[in-house]
Formats: sequence, structure tokens, C-alpha cells
Amino acid sequence: MYMGLVQAVAPIVASERVPGRIALTLAFPDRLMSGLVLGASVSVEGVCLSVTSIDGNRVGFDATKGTLDTTSLGDFAFDRVNIERSAKLGDEIGGHLVAGHVSGTATIVGIDTVSDDHMWMKLRLPMPWARYVFPRGFLAVNGCSLTVAEVEGDVFTINLIPETIRQTTFGLYRVGDKVNFEVDQQTMVMVEVVERAVTATLERLMPARL
Repeated sequence: MYMGLVQAVAPIVASERVPGRIALTLAFPDRLMSGLVLGASVSVEGVCLSVTSIDGNRVGFDATKGTLDTTSLGDFAFDRVNIERSAKLGDEIGGHLVAGHVSGTATIVGIDTVSDDHMWMKLRLPMPWARYVFPRGFLAVNGCSLTVAEVEGDVFTINLIPETIRQTTFGLYRVGDKVNFEVDQQTMVMVEVVERAVTATLERLMPARL
């Protein structure tokens, strides 16, 4: 589990495509190395990956076919990624609970920088995921916990403040690029429960067919 609070932007020092997977090596800052062990979970651009190697501050990960098919890691175009160590019991909950199980990729359809104060980014989410996102609801994008500002059909607007842009990879992205997103699991469960309850009620009220 993660909080959706990006702790660092880590350079990609090696990326090797091998049969069925991509082997990534990242350069971790010293402050995030304490207690890191093989098998530990780390959010990499929003994707939960397990540590496969540690050599000094060089940390290795494997992104397998299932991960590559669902996320942007298969054709990642940048030289650095957002990272977050898994949360520990007692940590402050500053974002929202994020599993690192990416729902899919969303396409950036608009970026509007109206001033130095913030940036508006518009994302088009594929169905069925769009039905789980609401104004003022949570959405994790590239591992960052964000609040949805506006909803227009399947296009969702998020507001990025300068500090978020400074501490993440969002400044690298342009219109047409894809980002990893994860819908809020509690919201998804609530929507599913309500829809099933409404469907069951309507079926009971419908006259029986002869």
C-alpha cells in the first residue's frame, strides 16, 4: 500500500528488454535506501514493483508482460520515474490509499498553464474506468494522489500545483502522452454495490413474464 505521495524522482540508469519482461535499474536517493531489501514493494510511476537487486543505490526491478500490457512502462519515453516506498504502520496519511495496481493508461488531451500558480491537465479515461471517477474524488496518476477538479464525459481535469510539478515527472508530459491511473478502490466498490442493488430492485419490480 502507498499514500500516493511521490517521495522522489529517480533516474533510470538501465532498461533492458528481455523475453517477457523489462529489467529496470533506478538510482535511488540515499534517504530512501534505509531498510530497503530484496522483494520490497516500490511504486514506480504508479506501478507496484518488487525489488529484484540492490547494488549500492542502484535498485533493480522487473516489469513482466502483464504489467507492460496494462501500464505505460512498456514504451516509457522518459529517463526518470516517480517512486514511493511502501507505507509503514503509523505513517501519516497525506494522500489516499493507493495499491499500485494500475487500472490502465489515460491519454492526456489537454494541458493548460494559465499562470505560474498551477497547471490544469485533462485526461481521457477508457471505459469502464471512467464511471468510477467523480468531481472532488480521488484519482492516482503516475503514483500521485490527486483530486479530480472537473468531469466532462470521459475527460477528467486535475489541478497540479507548482510543488507537485517540481517533485514529480508531470512536467515531462505533453498532450498525446499516456499516464498510468488507478481509480479509488472504495469508490469502485460503492459504485458496483449501488448498481447491483438498483438492478436487483428493478428486476423484482418488473412484472413476471409468462
